[in-house]
Amino acid sequence: MSKMFMTQLTGLLKRISEKEEFPIEDAGRLLAQGLISEGILYIKGFGEMAVIEKEAIDGAETLSRIQCWTPSIQLSEADRVLIASRFADDLGAIELAKKLAAKGIPFAAIASKREESGIEGLADAFIDMRLTKGLLPDDEGGRTGFPSSIVGLYTYFLLKMTIEEIMSEYV
Repeated sequence: MSKMFMTQLTGLLKRISEKEEFPIEDAGRLLAQGLISEGILYIKGFGEMAVIEKEAIDGAETLSRIQCWTPSIQLSEADRVLIASRFADDLGAIELAKKLAAKGIPFAAIASKREESGIEGLADAFIDMRLTKGLLPDDEGGRTGFPSSIVGLYTYFLLKMTIEEIMSEYV
């Protein structure tokens, strides 16, 4: 079972790396712009994607001027926001995205698209995690092994490295 899961997970991560290369670059440029212009990068993870917040703020390798977003924060036009959710149609993520769009605050989003439209239409840059069901079949005909936090962290690290690469050109 673990070999099958590893094979499927590795394939998914490879697809993200290949198929989301340009969206990751777009999101990296967008978020780096805020940091270059002395803004703050705020991050908000919904549900299990709060793990991305934790990694970004308390991890071994953090970006400068990154903070968790809370509703009490007053954003400036130099600030940028990264929203992460399991699915693009997450109601909390959409609500935040609408508020940011109404205020003209640029933001990027990490989530998986499903049938319903969602945050991908509101975000200035959207990275699709491409995870909509479990990776392995189960005994009841369904699917199991839904590693959204692993995939979210992988995607975040690709984005973080892109931001650092862009920032290195301006330092």
